[in-house]
Amino acid sequence: MSDNGIALKPKTKSKPKLDRPKLYKVILFNDDYTPREFVVMILKAVFRMSEEVGYRVMMTAHKLGSSVVVVCTKDIAETKVKEAMDYAKQAGFPLMLTAEPEE
Repeated sequence: MSDNGIALKPKTKSKPKLDRPKLYKVILFNDDYTPREFVVMILKAVFRMSEEVGYRVMMTAHKLGSSVVVVCTKDIAETKVKEAMDYAKQAGFPLMLTAEPEE
């Protein structure tokens, strides 16, 4: 007991449970107009991929129609999609990427 006759109880601290942010997939779609070298250059510049990894991602999209480039939070995914598509638009290519929620 304390000096004034009141018993003090220690406060229990409750930690709020934080949910992990929802992840999004950035998907690259194949088209017949954008050169392969340009796609690899975009993957290297925007997504910081090596030449080999960028080539594999590009070839997967070329053969299967689409390929997952990266999985990240929504803000980052949308920013990367916009940046890559802006580069392609400036160069005059119809490169298509989207950000979709991961299941």
